[in-house]
Amino acid sequence: MTTYVLTAIGDDRPGLVAALAAAVDEHDGNWVDSQLALLAGKFAGIVQVELPDERVPAFLEALPALSEEVGLSVEAAEGTAAGEERGPRSVLRLHLLGQDRTGMVREVASALRSQGATIDGLRSWTREAPEGGGMLFEAEAEVRLPAEVEEAQVREALETIAAELMVDLELDAPE
Repeated sequence: MTTYVLTAIGDDRPGLVAALAAAVDEHDGNWVDSQLALLAGKFAGIVQVELPDERVPAFLEALPALSEEVGLSVEAAEGTAAGEERGPRSVLRLHLLGQDRTGMVREVASALRSQGATIDGLRSWTREAPEGGGMLFEAEAEVRLPAEVEEAQVREALETIAAELMVDLELDAPE
């Protein structure tokens, strides 16, 4: 079996997920994991699939037809099979909330990178603050630390950024 990560984007309309799922199924593939979203009128998704080695060439040749048939542009990149990831790591959950301003994701991501941390998942959004207080930016992330990095080091780096950005930032082990 070969693992692929698919990225898909297209104008939102019914049937996009069904068309992508059909293409995977028609080539005896298995839909392993995915994150799909509607952003600014666009359907966007990332999907991990596993395909029998002998079916990969036909599957890759079939993907461009999705753009013509349903308006879904799909790119495929060969991934790493489960269990082949590098070394032991600890996982932390990050939650950030503060007044929306540019550069927040960049600052937090840079602080994490300086500690060797990897962002496994990130979801962010904006919303109105209570009582007309402007816009709030909120983010949740799953962060993986290398075995040699202590949680306290990452916490310190993030608390420095939180103070500069004037945001509430929580970092703890996932439940």
